Amino acid sequence: MALRERHGEGDGRRQDAPYGDRARTGVRDGAPAFGEPSAPSVPSAPGGAGGLPGPPRPRRGRPRSQAVERAIADAVLRLVDEGVSPAELSVERIARTAGVGKATIYRRWPGKDELLADVLAAVAGPPPRPRGRSVRDDLVSLVDFLRTHAFDRRSAALLHLALTEAGAHPALARRYRETVLAPRRAAVSEVLRRGVASGELRADLDPELLTDLFTGPVLARAVLYPGQPPPAGPAARIVDAVLDGVRSPDR
Repeated sequence: MALRERHGEGDGRRQDAPYGDRARTGVRDGAPAFGEPSAPSVPSAPGGAGGLPGPPRPRRGRPRSQAVERAIADAVLRLVDEGVSPAELSVERIARTAGVGKATIYRRWPGKDELLADVLAAVAGPPPRPRGRSVRDDLVSLVDFLRTHAFDRRSAALLHLALTEAGAHPALARRYRETVLAPRRAAVSEVLRRGVASGELRADLDPELLTDLFTGPVLARAVLYPGQPPPAGPAARIVDAVLDGVRSPDR
């Protein structure tokens, strides 16, 4: 699983050991990145006048390795699945589980907080794009997305990891809000603004409060009852219960 964002690439923060990291992850120096086609071989240029050699072939830089990033992300998820506590989830342990050196991680992320935030965002995925035909249908789709991910075992474990680490690691909490929570709230807010503009929803309510009313029940249930199955009934029950109180009077 390739992460969508890289941090500190090529900043010279640390240097890899001459051997080991790429060998242990099965990635060869000079090999194409995971999922990329191999480059065709290019014959050497013929000699010029007087038998002089042709211009030197340009040297290719070290390719970006999605395979290494995926190994690192999978190591984080594996450790979370095994119940490793936040205090024990160190960069050193992640690197050992992934079969890479710590320098490989630090070349891509400044630290553990940024790595965990990117893994959280990759697992969560982007919310569905509203279709724009019906405010109610779009809200049901978004709340169902939130509900499904909040009660997925792995997503729930990562959510609790972020909440547990929030006090000690405010940078992780901030990046979790920016990369996971903010896009979801923005998607819901977009639908609500459209509903107010069309007259389907009351215009006298605070947009942030409206967003909380639709997203809060799912998040609260996931936090207060970890490991429990989602509440019975479809997401439409939540949406309809809130809409009954916020619909425009003439609707």
